[in-house]
Amino acid sequence: MDKVFKIGDMSCTACAKAVERVTKKLDGVEESNVNFAVEKLYIKYDENKVSPEDIVKTIEKAGYTAKEDLEVKKVTMGIGGMSCTACAKAVERVTKKLEGVSKSEVNYASEKLFLEYDPSKVRLSAIKGAIEKAGYVPLNEDNNTVDKDKERKEEEMKNMWRKFVISLCFTVPLLIISMGHMLNMHLPKIIDPMINPFNFALIQLALVIPVVIMGRNFYIIGFRTLFKGSPNMDSLIAIGTSAAIVYGLFGMYEISIGNTHYAMDLYFESAATIITLISLGKYFEARAKGKTSEAIKKLIGLTPKKAKIINNGKEEEIPIEEVQVGDIIIVKPGEKIPVDGEIIEGVTSIDESMLTGESIPVEKKEGHKVFAATINKNGSIKFKALKIGKDTVLSQIIKLVESAQGSKAPIARLADIISGYFVPTVITIAVFSGLAWYIGGKGLVFSLTIFISVLVIACPCALGLATPTAIMVASGKGAEYGVLIKSGEALETAHKIDTIVFDKTGTLTEGKPKVTDIYVAGEFKEDDVLIYAASCEKASEHPLGESIVKEAENKNLDLYKVKKPFVIPGKGIEAIVEGKNIALGNKKLMESKNIDISNIENKLDDYAKQGKTPMIMAVDSNITGIIAVADVIKENSLKAINMLKDMGIEVAMITGDNKNTAEAIGKQLNLDKVIADVLPEDKASHVKSLQGEGKKVAMVGDGINDAPALAQADIGIAIGSGTDVAIESANIVLMKNDILDVVFAIKLSKATIKNIKENLFWAFGYNTLGIPVAAGVLTLFGGPRLNPMIAAAAMSFSSVSVLLNALRLKRFKLNI
Repeated sequence: MDKVFKIGDMSCTACAKAVERVTKKLDGVEESNVNFAVEKLYIKYDENKVSPEDIVKTIEKAGYTAKEDLEVKKVTMGIGGMSCTACAKAVERVTKKLEGVSKSEVNYASEKLFLEYDPSKVRLSAIKGAIEKAGYVPLNEDNNTVDKDKERKEEEMKNMWRKFVISLCFTVPLLIISMGHMLNMHLPKIIDPMINPFNFALIQLALVIPVVIMGRNFYIIGFRTLFKGSPNMDSLIAIGTSAAIVYGLFGMYEISIGNTHYAMDLYFESAATIITLISLGKYFEARAKGKTSEAIKKLIGLTPKKAKIINNGKEEEIPIEEVQVGDIIIVKPGEKIPVDGEIIEGVTSIDESMLTGESIPVEKKEGHKVFAATINKNGSIKFKALKIGKDTVLSQIIKLVESAQGSKAPIARLADIISGYFVPTVITIAVFSGLAWYIGGKGLVFSLTIFISVLVIACPCALGLATPTAIMVASGKGAEYGVLIKSGEALETAHKIDTIVFDKTGTLTEGKPKVTDIYVAGEFKEDDVLIYAASCEKASEHPLGESIVKEAENKNLDLYKVKKPFVIPGKGIEAIVEGKNIALGNKKLMESKNIDISNIENKLDDYAKQGKTPMIMAVDSNITGIIAVADVIKENSLKAINMLKDMGIEVAMITGDNKNTAEAIGKQLNLDKVIADVLPEDKASHVKSLQGEGKKVAMVGDGINDAPALAQADIGIAIGSGTDVAIESANIVLMKNDILDVVFAIKLSKATIKNIKENLFWAFGYNTLGIPVAAGVLTLFGGPRLNPMIAAAAMSFSSVSVLLNALRLKRFKLNI
């Protein structure tokens, strides 16, 4: 039996070894391997001799936590038929009740359900059945693609606009007929309320019926969800307008038996106007919601629809869906790369800005990777397809952004809880207010007006849209600039960060050694020192040697032929060049050859203090020069660190380098703290130590050895050029190799949280003020009562205003 267990409380690789050791001692365990980076135990055992419970107990006895890593399936499903956030809560509620569903979150703004479930306990068909039973429509995957989603939403918007226009065509004459006499407008005798009051009421009924038909979904969904015990916004509209229409029908009956004064108390026009205004509000809301997911649509639209492959020696154009791994693809200048792959022929430059946000094209040649949707600028290339369909980098980015847009930030949960209780509370307030005014002697018409106004004005949509729309826009904005934020929680947590720990190599520095200084000590010229050194190092494979060879190549220097090269591990290299005995290496090499270095000791110390590695060159036992090599600091590192410090964030660096080298770089970068001589497996424990001081810590890294620290930190930020393991462990991925994007991510987080708080303030404020006004508080003090039509307009405006405020984040940019 093979099983995977999730292991907790491990702080280093020694812990991983301990878990392996104790589990291997169990009778029946055949293999036991711990992957410290992902904190998982992969174990093979005889289920007749040992049980999963025995394994868990053994691990816990050793001081760690363990739980079976069950297969969890993740599904994103479109949901149709939702009209407000109460609907979203209803879908969440019915799906969470199902055994095996571990996570269910509905993003009302994007109309998508994000599910995590155990397929061994519940089938997807059962989940869909529960959603349908609740009165909503689960959309199949083929209807859930961005193109289909876009078509569906555009069709929905056309329908909303059509319904609004038709409703308006009947509502305007209805308003003129019902209220024209107040403006001294003369109606024909046949419908004049003073002459033919019943005809006056009948024409109003005839005009309101088409409007009700256009708004029938409000009634179908509203009453259905009300009877199922989870009322939503449609329920409020359905109850309010139905009350107005029923009262109108009662008025018509009274007119028919001679009580003609009821002609002045009909409410047909209020019902029609409410439906028409809310239809308009829904249309604007749908348009604004469509703009929040534009980033995803742009990314999807980048992928070319066709690819040119070599088939039996001939060029053939096929649909992108038919490309297979291993196909040889041709891309000409100006064309898009269709899938991910590796160049096998040709030289070009490729615009990768849609993936990384970096505007400068990247030089590419044989052996270099290319990515789907990037643009080939100036050379024909052939490449082998390595990743297709959902496996391409672009598809993974889209998946990450969709996941972030669907996830809920902790701040959203407050709004969710309130929205869940909101509609039943509003219905209670409406009934209580109406009854109170009726008992207080204000009469049925006044009480009914209060009842309808409270129901109509109290829309929870603004409350529910406040957070998801801001997260959607911010996630899309981040993706546009090559900053991928994996979840709403990460987006929220990032604004609280007060300490950032940077890995040194490949993060703050280039990660590749470069020649920084050439010091001449003898009669040789600078270029001569470099030529002799590079000629020797050509025979070596040491990374420092490679940097010397590269420097000579950059200067177009011709190298000499080398005889008898001899690499001395830990010291350097010896060789004969142009008949001269060359020794190139560190102090130990010179000491072993009895070469006097006293005249360059000060220079060597200076280089060491600057964090550089000096390589001494001696020709025929005479010192001729020093070549200093260092891992140079990235162009924007200092700028980014200063910007972070200006934001009040403490900046630290963690490295395995010795203290002198680390502190030299720390001084150059103006860092607050330098943590040196750290073993790769101990990075996570240093992050944990900072968290123990009460700090909110972000870790920025790019290597496999950074993965545990990235996972340990409150926010893990991976450089996109880094390893897959680092990217998997991080909460935020920077597609460009530029740490200025760390500043961008944190400032975007702060701007998003500010935007969410503004949205929640206005949404809460609107309802806090609107409901008492609708309930008639102003009337108690001699003020006016709120007309239901004005309440409907105000309710629609509240949702649209929240969406428009969230869309302001589309203008966010980092000012450098």
